[in-house]
Amino acid sequence: MKPQNMLFIMSDEHSNQTMGCSGHPMVRTPSLDALAARGTRFTAAYTPSPICVPARAALATGRYPHQTQNWCNGTPYFGEIKGWNHRLQEQGQRVVSIGKLHYRNETDDTGFDEQIIPMHVVNGVGDVAGAVRDQLPLPVRYQCRKLSEGVGEGDSPYLQYDRDILRESCNWLQEEATRHTDKPWVLFVSFVCPHFPLVAPPEFYQLYDRSRLPEMKATPGSGYQRHPWIETLAQCQIYDRYFTDETRSKARAAYLGMVSFLDDNIGTLLRTLEETGLAGDTRVIYTSDHGDNLGARGLWGKSNFYEEAAGIPLIMTGDGVPVGKVRNTAASLLDCYPTILEGAGIELTDEEENLPGQSLYDIATAGDDFTRAVGGEYHAAGAASGAFMIRQGRYKYVHYVGYPPELFDLETDPEEMNNMADSADAAGIREGLERTLRSMFDPEAIDKRAHDDQAALVAKHGGRDAVLNRGSFSGTPIPGETAEFISSN
Repeated sequence: MKPQNMLFIMSDEHSNQTMGCSGHPMVRTPSLDALAARGTRFTAAYTPSPICVPARAALATGRYPHQTQNWCNGTPYFGEIKGWNHRLQEQGQRVVSIGKLHYRNETDDTGFDEQIIPMHVVNGVGDVAGAVRDQLPLPVRYQCRKLSEGVGEGDSPYLQYDRDILRESCNWLQEEATRHTDKPWVLFVSFVCPHFPLVAPPEFYQLYDRSRLPEMKATPGSGYQRHPWIETLAQCQIYDRYFTDETRSKARAAYLGMVSFLDDNIGTLLRTLEETGLAGDTRVIYTSDHGDNLGARGLWGKSNFYEEAAGIPLIMTGDGVPVGKVRNTAASLLDCYPTILEGAGIELTDEEENLPGQSLYDIATAGDDFTRAVGGEYHAAGAASGAFMIRQGRYKYVHYVGYPPELFDLETDPEEMNNMADSADAAGIREGLERTLRSMFDPEAIDKRAHDDQAALVAKHGGRDAVLNRGSFSGTPIPGETAEFISSN
């Protein structure tokens, strides 16, 4: 494969279901739809962990969270395990980031030659309160009330930050067009939308008639019974407690507006790539770190393995990528590590050959492989115990340490309303998927290690009471702003 530049575009909290090209009945995403038409879209792509810091550490290293010990938003990546960008640097290739990274800080060697307006975890520490998982009931995260405040149309620091990221990214491409280099580069552009606060610019919010929003599924008043692990999550992350029917519909419309705002920014970025003459020598990947429940099952944010939260968009275009293709093979953010190296003309080491990921070029050019399994794990805020997921073919299996599992047939039950785990007819499927999951994870051992590491982290920060009294915040502030902490006691 010919080595070429890579424009890697990432968003935050963008569900795979919320694109026109993935079948959403309302959302307008013409730029992403056109990108998918020019390349390959992966329909069954997942985050390795449905929360920011572990997902982004996994993307950087090509490893699952338990392999790097980036368990939660209080255990940020700081470059101790080298990533794909370190490998590019070793070959003298430039690697630049613009926007959100959510690592420990700007000074750690995390493999970027330059970080332009980066966002990192608060005070180089992050959300230590999310690591308090030593007893039930879990601490209530009272900062969740802020999610329902001020939803709808307007402006926010995150919207302005994305405008700044777009401006800096376009400037970088324009300057790059004047350089004459013989080695390919990687530009990592990381937007924050559609991450809450759920506020959309008026021109995008007004695209969506709230009376026409799809019905919200499995609401708490509908008679739907949440899985016990999920119920524990919901009693910790109490977002829905503060919503009304009015604010729910405003929040959902705002999310769609933010997705369209993101799409518009991506369209401007891709036009700049064309106008600078760089498009012919540049491959493009678009993805997100995880999705958003957006009220389904009375849940908001991420933190579980339902499709809304764990499924991510994944689109790739450029030389060597089939045009206008859709691949249903299970895929993961972990696949980006070998993909980026292959696209840059760098051979994998023996150690890298044994990483969980597979090149997306191979997946894109092959037929659908329904035997391939990808996994995920979650050990952060609201997790009573470790949760582990695998997707293989039409099935998704979720293993909760100390709780009953969930099993869904996504072909006949795409909304995941029928848990088949207790069905005698599905016993063979469940047992086979659990064997596959245990070949990838040792759930009980990993769960214990996560709890032990997080207990040590809490102790380092003064102990349980001190951490909970300090509390947490609603979303990492943009560069230059200060987090507002709200106590969990």
